[in-house]
Amino acid sequence: MSKLLDSIDQRTRLVGENRLELLMFRLGGKQLFAINVFKVQEVVQIPTLRSVPHSHPHVLGVAHLRGQTVPVIDLSAAIGAGPLPENRKANLIIAEYNRSVQAFMIGAVDRIVNLNWEIILPPPKGTGRGHFLTAITKIDDQIVEVLDVERVLADIIPYNTQVSSDILDKDLASRAKQKNLKVLLAEDSPTAVRQVKETLQNLGVDVMSVQDGLQALNLLKKWSSEGKNVTDEIIMLVTDAEMPEMDGYRLTAEIRKDPLLKDLYIVLHTSLSGNFNKAMVDKVGCNDFLSKFQPDTLAEVVQKDLPPF
Repeated sequence: MSKLLDSIDQRTRLVGENRLELLMFRLGGKQLFAINVFKVQEVVQIPTLRSVPHSHPHVLGVAHLRGQTVPVIDLSAAIGAGPLPENRKANLIIAEYNRSVQAFMIGAVDRIVNLNWEIILPPPKGTGRGHFLTAITKIDDQIVEVLDVERVLADIIPYNTQVSSDILDKDLASRAKQKNLKVLLAEDSPTAVRQVKETLQNLGVDVMSVQDGLQALNLLKKWSSEGKNVTDEIIMLVTDAEMPEMDGYRLTAEIRKDPLLKDLYIVLHTSLSGNFNKAMVDKVGCNDFLSKFQPDTLAEVVQKDLPPF
């Protein structure tokens, strides 16, 4: 337990400082890829896998690790780069996303780097919609591609955006639609943006989306400089944790420092989960924390904060 608490304390020092740690690796070639260290539980050499009949083509099987059975995904194949040869030199990244644990088969691990989000940039606009990137950066004159793991998982395990009938208040949704209520969403993953928009359509609530925390902060400050009350424009801010240029933690901290914005209701909506995020939310002052791809939970939070009609 003491090691866990020490680890939480060490990582939460990055919160509000707009910094992140990336685990860099390769998928058989020279190109460097990366994911956020916060999502990684451990990296191990690939063990013997047990096949699972009728599983998705990119799922190689399951591995038994530390008392749990974990599905193993060929990450190279999943992003359209072709299958990674299955051999004893391959490694597994064991990662937790949205309250579930998966293993991604990769090639060689490079290293962990500590960076400022300001040098993490969105993918170039010319890359189209078929890529699996949320961001890019350059380290030692080499381009590093930060993978959109949420899209990888959504392609393998389709997500649900329908709100359960016992959760959805249809009368409230009808009145919300008449009032043209909006939520501001700061999110860099197109997959997550679609999920939130489709879920909140059930509630009669529109979504305004921006790609990172800096864009969200600039929009909020623009409204306040024009003499607008931000709570007249939106009912809440839903923000991802990981975003290029400014992350959700720094965004929340900046909002709480601004007298005209500080009372805005902020929900941290992220694929990161567990004790790390709970500690981070407490530190920066979010009102709520939700794991992504949980439509009922998202609906409950938004309905709870709808203004009286």
